[in-house]
Amino acid sequence: MTLTLYNTLTRRKETFTPLQAGKVKMYYCGVTVYDYCHLGHARACIVWDVVRRYLQWRGYEVKYIQNFTDIDDKILNRAREEGSTMQAVAERYIQAYFEDMDRLNIKRADAYPRATHTLDGIKRLVYELEQKGYAYPADGDVYYAVRQFNPYGKLSGRKLEDLQAGASDRVNVEDPEYQKKKDPFDFALWKGAKAGEPAWDSPWGAGRPGWHIECSAMVRDNLGETIDIHAGGADLIFPHHENEIAQSEAVTGKPLANYWMHNGMVTVDGEKMSKSLGNFITIRELLDRPTDPMAVRLFVLTAQYRKPIDFTDEAIAAATNGWHTLKEGLLFGYQYGKQLGWEERGARSEERGSHLILIPEVVQRFEEEVDDDFNFPGGLAVLFELAKDLRREGNVLVHQGKTETPPEQLKQQWHTLVTLAQVLGFEAEPEAETIVDGISDEEIENLIQQRLTAKKAKNFAQADRIRNELQNQGITLIDQPGGVTRWHRN
Repeated sequence: MTLTLYNTLTRRKETFTPLQAGKVKMYYCGVTVYDYCHLGHARACIVWDVVRRYLQWRGYEVKYIQNFTDIDDKILNRAREEGSTMQAVAERYIQAYFEDMDRLNIKRADAYPRATHTLDGIKRLVYELEQKGYAYPADGDVYYAVRQFNPYGKLSGRKLEDLQAGASDRVNVEDPEYQKKKDPFDFALWKGAKAGEPAWDSPWGAGRPGWHIECSAMVRDNLGETIDIHAGGADLIFPHHENEIAQSEAVTGKPLANYWMHNGMVTVDGEKMSKSLGNFITIRELLDRPTDPMAVRLFVLTAQYRKPIDFTDEAIAAATNGWHTLKEGLLFGYQYGKQLGWEERGARSEERGSHLILIPEVVQRFEEEVDDDFNFPGGLAVLFELAKDLRREGNVLVHQGKTETPPEQLKQQWHTLVTLAQVLGFEAEPEAETIVDGISDEEIENLIQQRLTAKKAKNFAQADRIRNELQNQGITLIDQPGGVTRWHRN
């Protein structure tokens, strides 16, 4: 089986061949930290989290870098609104970012470089661009000369002449920045200091970096001149990623990334998400409704990652129902392992990642699906087959007290489900009280006997009271012919 992925740069699926066998260098353009993360961020972070997890599952050693943009006009504007500082605003929303991502079960990156921590690398890159004739100073600013880089537009497919034809009515010739540029398409690498704004010393005077140069420098400082995968939202293709290519490749003469990957956007009820429309939904707002974080992950992964996805109440309800099905399968071993005579109720941690106990045919089907440009919906279909089979077996155990399926076969099915679900970031653990703090098996049996005695004495009110008491503690009773009562924990 061969892993293929869609490369935005070539506009086709390609076989994935890393720069160094067995190792992957991957960079994800992270968030600008001036506000709480929203649904679009949730989708992007989940998608690239699972791409990384799957690459690791397939045996690659992945170095995964995600930046924080902590020098930006939006952060500065928020600081002014709050009477705060750019640093304080950035720190607050970086902390909020980690809180949100932890709730979504997103693994931490190997490093989180920030623009403020990369200023030496940024200034070095600007200096090299200037020396090579791709950048020029202008009254405290430094601009990139777009027309000097002949391949400009190769990622987005845009041509300067086409852009110029459509820009005439959008250019403000009175804008001081416009007047400094040699060409209207040139963009800022370094911005001269303005009164009341934070600034850093540089060979061109005090100022701060432009947005695009920050990522180029962070990629080079953390991963080198050429990386395997550069990822981000489709909205970053132009101009951000286009400009990154122009900056980095003009200096190094090498590809910035061999594979460019982009996730599709999120709409809300068919409309672009925006605060002005009142449909701007942050991750924490959604999770505090409450919505199960695993349902959010399922909502994201049921769509092809490159395509747009529409968030609706119906869609998240369907994802929640789907998660309940998957969760039932993931909890099967905890609920029925003891009844089936397994060595222990749960799975030993060393077994969870072992191929030895997995069903080879299922693993092969899962990989065949996901190897095709990270087809997560196809991988999920394999998981749901396992989960539904285990749910049926659980119902049989509850209602009949036994199953015809060999216990070891069920154990293998369950371990396969748990392991593959973790590849996609899905995890479920039993409620702690049902195992430790809840009513014990012995107490349940004693109450069932008391109920049986009450029923024989025709004290049905007492019998109902006992049933309700057990139900309130998460215990369901099933009366069977012959006076036998079976039970299970919900």
